[in-house]
Amino acid sequence: MKLGLILADQLSHTLASLRALNPQRDALLLAEVMEEASYVAHHQQKIALLFSAMRHFAAELRQQGWTVYYHALDDTLSGASGSRASGTPAPYSLQDVLQHYCRELGAEAVVVTECGEHRLQQQIDQHWPQALGMELQCYQDDRFICSQEEFQRWTKGRKQLRMEYFYREMRRKTGLLMDDDQPVGGQWNFDQDNRKRYNGEVPLVPRLMHQHDDIDQQVLKLVQQHFSHHPGRLDHFLWGTTRDQALAELDHFIEHRLPWFGHYQDAMKTGEHTLFHSLISPYLNCGLLTPLEVCHKAEQAYLNNRAPLNAVEGFIRQIIGWREYVRGIYWLHMPDYGELNGLNNQRPLPEYYWHGNTRMKCMSECFENTFRHAYAHHIQRLMVTGNFALLAGIIPQQICDWYLAVYADAYDWVELPNTLGMVMHADGGYLGSKPYAASGNYINKMSDYCKHCHYSVKTAENDNSCPFNSLYWHFIQRHRPQFERNPRMTMIYRSWSKMAEDKQQAILARAEQLLDNLNDL
Repeated sequence: MKLGLILADQLSHTLASLRALNPQRDALLLAEVMEEASYVAHHQQKIALLFSAMRHFAAELRQQGWTVYYHALDDTLSGASGSRASGTPAPYSLQDVLQHYCRELGAEAVVVTECGEHRLQQQIDQHWPQALGMELQCYQDDRFICSQEEFQRWTKGRKQLRMEYFYREMRRKTGLLMDDDQPVGGQWNFDQDNRKRYNGEVPLVPRLMHQHDDIDQQVLKLVQQHFSHHPGRLDHFLWGTTRDQALAELDHFIEHRLPWFGHYQDAMKTGEHTLFHSLISPYLNCGLLTPLEVCHKAEQAYLNNRAPLNAVEGFIRQIIGWREYVRGIYWLHMPDYGELNGLNNQRPLPEYYWHGNTRMKCMSECFENTFRHAYAHHIQRLMVTGNFALLAGIIPQQICDWYLAVYADAYDWVELPNTLGMVMHADGGYLGSKPYAASGNYINKMSDYCKHCHYSVKTAENDNSCPFNSLYWHFIQRHRPQFERNPRMTMIYRSWSKMAEDKQQAILARAEQLLDNLNDL
């Protein structure tokens, strides 16, 4: 008998390890363990989503005829190490749980699918076979379109990697939005059509609501009991926790939001936390949805004239382009990639990243969304909370841990390259050719946040000037040696050089004052 271990981000009935096992002979194991739930302070809703989705998935597997063993967080293991205080779960690891069940069931081999985190995969490859004393079979995760080996082959001989060229290869491979070997519409990328500010031109559709069953309620109670000290809160838990509910979320997006997603995907608006975004990344990243089924549904909407090409192309690009690309970067360069700090940032993460209280309206809006829903869309992450961390010179590993902790869709393979590379430019420009640094003018262009802010977006040198404005020019000046010869930043440095010297000094002085008092903004 073989024992198949299914991880929390592998809740797919098409999983490679499931296909390698025999339901008439073999057994499956799913486990909630404190070590995985708390190695960073994961958002309470993230833990609740995964625990409940795992329990529902286990029930579906049993209905299909599988023998499933489920280790709940409060369960104890006879003879396992790890003491606990009264009323708290023991700090078991996945290895502890796996050893227990292998011993109790007399398993002859363990079967897993490669996981999404280098830390855990290293344990699986280097420690588990010896600790378990039996064969361990690890299968490639073919839910992704591009394997690790295929990505490595694509990088060979390239002086510089660019997602756009990788994306074109994935379009050709999948056939999505292709007319033979040419892109539908005559161009690969319609991003220039996708940068509109939202001013209420199109009515917003309320978020889809799900009926939470007894399993959901039990998990919410469990999380409240053991993780109330973690970020976020549970009173607005709106996530679906089953495959059917994830599919309903996808259908809701395709019908009501996809037609407008392209135009407004970069927009932000006070009090509106979702706009036209899909809200399916947590389901994609835990396995309740698969990339190709999502993309095919979006493509069909275009073919049926239910969504414009710019919206569908932009959405598909995020999945088969950027999502696959950052995964390739992650596995190509870990573990060294996670330690990079190319701009030599030394400032600790400000306290309001954990409690959300700040007079910067754009930041407070993004924090509210983050803690209330375990969600923020990509522009809120990249151009607000991420941009601020970049401008302020925050230690990359601290902001990476924050993103990993607070978002329901955050897993190391996707979060780390996005944050360390794209947001923080800590990889020296490997992931992006220029830093995504911007002043408050960008935020003002794409949102109404600045109208409601304590600070003035119109100035950079005054006592009430927008911190983004002052810190932007400070960032430009302090990193001049790295960036002034970057052809994409020539205009920026030309504008800085044309500025009167007394104004430059006033802006830099204002920025220094802000940096000395980051926790008071």
